[in-house]
Amino acid sequence: MGTSGTPEQAIQKGPDASTGPLSGIRVIDLTTVVMGPSATQILGDLGADVIKVESAGGDSMRWVGPNRTEGMGPLYLNANRNKRSVVLDLKDAQDRDALLSLLPSADVFVSNMRPQAMARLGLGYDAIRAVKPDIVYCLAVGYGSDGPNAGQAVYDDLTQAASGIAGLFQAIDGAPRYAPVNICDRVVGLYLAISIISALHHRAITGEGQQIEVPMLETMAQFVLADHMGGGAFVPPLGNMGYKRLMSRVRGPYPTRDGHLALVVYADKQWRAFSALVGEPDLMDTDPRFRTQEARTQHSEEMGHYLKARLPQKTTAEWIAALRAADIPAHAVNRLEDLFDDPHLKAVRMFSEMEHPTEGVLKVARFPVKFSRTPASIRRLAPNLGEHTDEVLPERAKKRAVISASKSKASAKTGIGS
Repeated sequence: MGTSGTPEQAIQKGPDASTGPLSGIRVIDLTTVVMGPSATQILGDLGADVIKVESAGGDSMRWVGPNRTEGMGPLYLNANRNKRSVVLDLKDAQDRDALLSLLPSADVFVSNMRPQAMARLGLGYDAIRAVKPDIVYCLAVGYGSDGPNAGQAVYDDLTQAASGIAGLFQAIDGAPRYAPVNICDRVVGLYLAISIISALHHRAITGEGQQIEVPMLETMAQFVLADHMGGGAFVPPLGNMGYKRLMSRVRGPYPTRDGHLALVVYADKQWRAFSALVGEPDLMDTDPRFRTQEARTQHSEEMGHYLKARLPQKTTAEWIAALRAADIPAHAVNRLEDLFDDPHLKAVRMFSEMEHPTEGVLKVARFPVKFSRTPASIRRLAPNLGEHTDEVLPERAKKRAVISASKSKASAKTGIGS
């Protein structure tokens, strides 16, 4: 494979194929479930050597099926490529020492265990930086350490409820609901990756490591309020909170003659073009609700009803052709299965099939960002549990072999086990 940023060259097999901007960075990864692993996979895709440290039971996401092999479910497979799996019992002194032996060659130490658990294991920041002073030490937590909820366990569902996401559904539909995607885990995972890369940049300039805390609730509260602060952004408030257009009950997607369509008729130019398409070219001049962007925002419900009433005039394909010709953004509503056949995603080679050593052929989505000089790559598919323990910790493997050989000799002399 070459090293340009073209999509077909963004997937490279082999542990030494790294060309990404984080090539040469080593990450000790104690994260599990979704948020932490999705962040460290980003680091791995960008070229970092990620060593995933698991207990004997493995990351719980391994067991969420379907699967061909136990412990290799799709959620795990899709958040743990470009990693090496090491099994250690961190409550065992020898295994803890084995973990610490990796620190001199490491740049990042990241975990989503609760801080109290890390302290009990002797893996708090002070203990880690005593071995590696310039380490970037990152804890992903549910709640910031300065608040009353610090140290409590949290999952995506709880954070959707706490950050206002479930409440937004209640404001629109009358009942709180969860978004059908791990949106908090994924968004906070992005913040986690960004924070680690930022700290690595600081270290490259100053030589200083540091401790980072990435809290789920605070991160998602900021994320949600960026759209929905509304009148609450002012002191005293200038009105209700919430962005009306996003909270409209008839925001869409809208039924067409043969399916559904997503479109955004937003700017004045777009509304003039759309009203002309449906035979009402003077709409903005005759109806004050449509005249300005501010007026349309205040009448979001009416805007939605207007679109909903007119889209059944044409098929989805006819609308897409007409709307794109008028420079109005539109897209058909894809089901999950449709993504693999989406014409744009196919053209940019978003998906490929790769052979996993134990799981057979897998469909893989490449890293979406293009770099002209340092392209991301897929060098390893997700590892089996403990697959790389001996590779990463050869001295530990040698000691175990010596102990095993000694036990075998003793058994032979005494006749035990014969």
